[in-house]
Amino acid sequence: MTNPIQFYNQEKSTLETALATLKKTLYTISAFRLLVFFTTVIGIYYFFGNGLTVSVVGVIGFTIFALLLVKNAKLQIEKEILLSKIKINATEISVLNGVYKNLKSGNEFVDPHHSYSNDIDLFGIGSFFQYSNRTATEEGAQAYATLLTENKIDQIEEKQKSIQELAKKVTWRQHFSAIASLVKVQFSSKSILNYIKNYTTVLPTYFAGFVKVFYLITIALIVLISTSVIPFTFLVIWFFIGLFISASQIKKTNQIYNKSSKAKETFKQYYQLLSEIEKQSFSSKLLIEKQQDLESEKEKASLIFQKFSRILDSFDQRNNIIIAVVGNALFLWDIQNAVKVENWISKYKHTVESWFETITFFDAQNTLANFSYNHPAFVVPTISNTSAIIKATQLGHPLLNSSKRIDNNFIIDKEQFFIVTGANMAGKSTFLRTVSLTMVMSNIGLPVCAESLEYNPIKLITSMRTSDSLADDESYFYSELKRLKFIVDTIETEDYFIILDEILKGTNSKDKAIGSKKFVEKLSNSKSTGIIATHDVSLCELQEEFKDIENYFFDAQIHDNELHFDYTLKKGICKNMNASFLLKKMEII
Repeated sequence: MTNPIQFYNQEKSTLETALATLKKTLYTISAFRLLVFFTTVIGIYYFFGNGLTVSVVGVIGFTIFALLLVKNAKLQIEKEILLSKIKINATEISVLNGVYKNLKSGNEFVDPHHSYSNDIDLFGIGSFFQYSNRTATEEGAQAYATLLTENKIDQIEEKQKSIQELAKKVTWRQHFSAIASLVKVQFSSKSILNYIKNYTTVLPTYFAGFVKVFYLITIALIVLISTSVIPFTFLVIWFFIGLFISASQIKKTNQIYNKSSKAKETFKQYYQLLSEIEKQSFSSKLLIEKQQDLESEKEKASLIFQKFSRILDSFDQRNNIIIAVVGNALFLWDIQNAVKVENWISKYKHTVESWFETITFFDAQNTLANFSYNHPAFVVPTISNTSAIIKATQLGHPLLNSSKRIDNNFIIDKEQFFIVTGANMAGKSTFLRTVSLTMVMSNIGLPVCAESLEYNPIKLITSMRTSDSLADDESYFYSELKRLKFIVDTIETEDYFIILDEILKGTNSKDKAIGSKKFVEKLSNSKSTGIIATHDVSLCELQEEFKDIENYFFDAQIHDNELHFDYTLKKGICKNMNASFLLKKMEII
């Protein structure tokens, strides 16, 4: 069995050694670049009277200087990637040591109206999302949140295979995430996609051919003037003609530049991510299908993105005063690049979205694979079609410390309902969240915290946290009724696993007992399955009336005036309640 912390510590150490070496190389290049610059300047000064020698010294010197600049830029990118990888490994070490509440909490994904997400700590401080999320892009985080909440039960075994395959590709996943983490963009990919998909051509179509002809005429004039065939005046006239044409389209080229430049940084990084996906070999169905989405054109998607990135870089040179004047006058620089931008968008506007989605898909899948790799002791659920919805041995909550966690064996058949009673703090709510999160994890293909798990896939719906709403002028009781109504309406069309924690808390005891019994009877007569936790032991009488209802409990014992919990699920009805004891113990009464 792999030891993730050992791997991450070793990888972090290796990366730090590589970073130290790279920093020395960068220092050497910087020193050498400075030496080349001064040597070239001194050489030009020394041989100033000899035109040929000065030219040779200047060309060689500045060529070497330029090459060193390019090399330095590439090494700086490598440095950023190494720093990102070191941070990635440091994060994994911290999380596996229980320190993760500094990570993104996913609060923006909290939805009190969702079928289950608000009840089982999927999002927020200390949530499963905060613990597991390693997406490097905003779109990836959104995709991961969607996976956690979509409540789909299809292709689970294929999902498992793709996660298990990616889990083994640790270095590839980290390299992908490191590159993705360098995408620092002001505008979201969603806004860029909307711009591209809804783009309407601004320049007249004939400009595509016109700029090529203009370019060729300029080259011809330069050649003819340099060979003294025609006077320099012709080029001057042509210069002002070019300026006039460029000026006539300045409003349109500005519009194209201002909008397209927002996508420059995104495409600069995304083509590298696409290249990483294209180069990797996959065997699982879902990963291969996504990889094949990049093969819809004759060229690789990464090269198409790279070309657009270079077009945008070239267009950006309009901010250089020499390019702005000479480039536009002699080569219609702005119009030429604007035409290239429009041609690219027209050609790929209908396929670019799927390429963005592929990057987002792998960003989210890497998070799932990372969780799987980090928990080698967790088990991949066996998908079955038996009468048992869940058949688990030593089932536990994945966020609890394994040294303190108490696991439970648990079996529940289709259309069964368990009524779970228990003392305060005995473990009822934790157990409900354990079962709920286990189902969510199973449905998206993740391994779960258990020794073994057989699972017959089913959708989940819960009611565990209800609150009143002053803004909507709703009482607690009315909010709870709305939630129960939502559950009843939802289960009419599909089978669900229902988890309820203390229903009808907002009314008096007698009314609550009567209403709760009627509601549980309604659920039992449906085709649903579920667990209902309650302090109302009168609900346990339903076991005598319905063969598919069983009673379970979590116990509390008082020894030597101290409260003891074993957090173990037992069959039967809880006899020991502890509210009075706790009130006395804390000297409240």
